Amino acid sequence: MPETTHFPRYLILGGAMISGVLLALAVHMLGARYGLDLGGLWRSDTREFMPAGAAIAWWLIATVGFSGGYFTANLMHSAVSGQIPQRMRYFLVVLGVLILAGAGQAAAAPSAISTVSAVLAGLAALCLGAAMAFCGAYFALRKA
Repeated sequence: MPETTHFPRYLILGGAMISGVLLALAVHMLGARYGLDLGGLWRSDTREFMPAGAAIAWWLIATVGFSGGYFTANLMHSAVSGQIPQRMRYFLVVLGVLILAGAGQAAAAPSAISTVSAVLAGLAALCLGAAMAFCGAYFALRKA
């Protein structure tokens, strides 16, 4: 019986964080296309304290970043030990590429938001996604 190999925890943590951040940014781009934009936080033309779309986008990005980091860390840990079939690996790679391609297409479209607001929203989504992806990956590796 072959011996199972283990990757260093930092390698799995780093890969899971990158995956969680990319998924969070993809959700940010797709959400901005449908009106769920963090850029609503910096608008001064609305009379509301915080637009509902910005709050929903905030929670959606945080949830996707956390769950993306958590599930990717679990998948990477299982893949190293050979518990994931080859076809499932290919399916997950294709699914990730399709999600990122859809986000790239959504980001390439013209936006009604000002450039400064879009940059601040992108940086906020990046930081939020990175923090939540780290937490998700850390909890997954702590459990494993």
